[in-house]
Amino acid sequence: MKASYEFKPINVGRWLIWGIFAVLLLVAPQLFTSSLAITILSQIGIAIIACLSFNILLGQGGMLSFGHAVYTGLGAYLAIHALNAIGNGWYLPVSMVPIVGGIAGMCFAVLFGFVSTKKSGSTFAMITLGLAELVFAMSLMIPEFFGGEGGVSSNRMVGKPFMGITFGPPIQVYYLIAVYTFVATALMFAFTRTPLGRMLNAVRDNPERVEFVGYNTQLVRYFAFVIAGFFAGISGGLAALNFEIVTAEVVGAARSGAYLLFTFLGGATFFFGPILGAVMMVLAFVLFSEFTKAWLLYLGLIFLFMVMYAPGGVAALIMMNLRIASFGHLGKVFGAYLAMAGAGIVAFLGASAMVEMIYHLQLTTGEGSTLSYLGTVLDAKKASSWFGAGFVLATGVFFFEVVRRQYMQQWDEIQEEIEKEIKRREAI
Repeated sequence: MKASYEFKPINVGRWLIWGIFAVLLLVAPQLFTSSLAITILSQIGIAIIACLSFNILLGQGGMLSFGHAVYTGLGAYLAIHALNAIGNGWYLPVSMVPIVGGIAGMCFAVLFGFVSTKKSGSTFAMITLGLAELVFAMSLMIPEFFGGEGGVSSNRMVGKPFMGITFGPPIQVYYLIAVYTFVATALMFAFTRTPLGRMLNAVRDNPERVEFVGYNTQLVRYFAFVIAGFFAGISGGLAALNFEIVTAEVVGAARSGAYLLFTFLGGATFFFGPILGAVMMVLAFVLFSEFTKAWLLYLGLIFLFMVMYAPGGVAALIMMNLRIASFGHLGKVFGAYLAMAGAGIVAFLGASAMVEMIYHLQLTTGEGSTLSYLGTVLDAKKASSWFGAGFVLATGVFFFEVVRRQYMQQWDEIQEEIEKEIKRREAI
């Protein structure tokens, strides 16, 4: 009797994407060589792991957590203490310090997850928020471990160098982060393809049916929570190595809110969405905050309009347009996209001019009422400046809405054509 073998086709496109991802991580510091660029790239790698770990809860399991920074932060604290222990004679390669952070994040997830995953929905969210506030309060009450307001600092150039690698130069730290980022991303993607990952999706979509077929939904959520805590701890350990200091801010509510906000903006329903969100998060915190003092207000407005017009995030917009491009209809809406982009820019210019004048009056009263905005001098105390900004805003909003309504009509027609094309192909 001959044995039969089933050969599964290799997904060339998927391997190509992973290859491109690895090449980008490898050559990025060669393309952007400044110290600021290396710093941004390192933070992007750390943020990618953190946002992907959070998406195990939000996107894969439907668990809205308000305290994910607890696991990245506590992982960072344990990692920084491990780094200090290496300096005091402990034998542990510096490159393994992020693993210490991962184990710490996993252990705390085992502890806190046992409580929080007993409930789901809004109750789960409130429990995670309460635990996050508890940990943040403890970070100020136990200075022996958390270092008080000054935090805990260390030096990553400890231990014996390996092949000349001391982790002193930022480029060496970046490549360590890049390796962890690639491996952690691959492992989290593999998790989504495991039976546990699939069952987590089922618990998200229909927990009653999962219970009916005999699975313990609380146990599925708990295992996913622990796995997310492990990768979150790795992110925290990498951050401890990168910055060589950990403060109470890393377990604060603002950090947890940032993970939630940018994972949503990137697109929680797609695996690569949190990666986009992580890139946007670092660019917002590092670059955008340097351009204007009102950057948090702009960020809130962007979040508001994404919820209104693109609740699936940037990833959903990309996949939506890739779908219509695969049927050859992208050219029909390309003009509408350009028109909406132009109208949106005009509306943004008007709105941002008004915001900058408000902030100028409130925060820089000693510098007079005039300010320079994109090469134009505005007087925050003159009605003409406010009228001009309001007129630009109203004009942009009007044309954006006109074009958007036309686009929606085109979109419905394109969807009908795509459905007809799909039925025609199925008939063949």
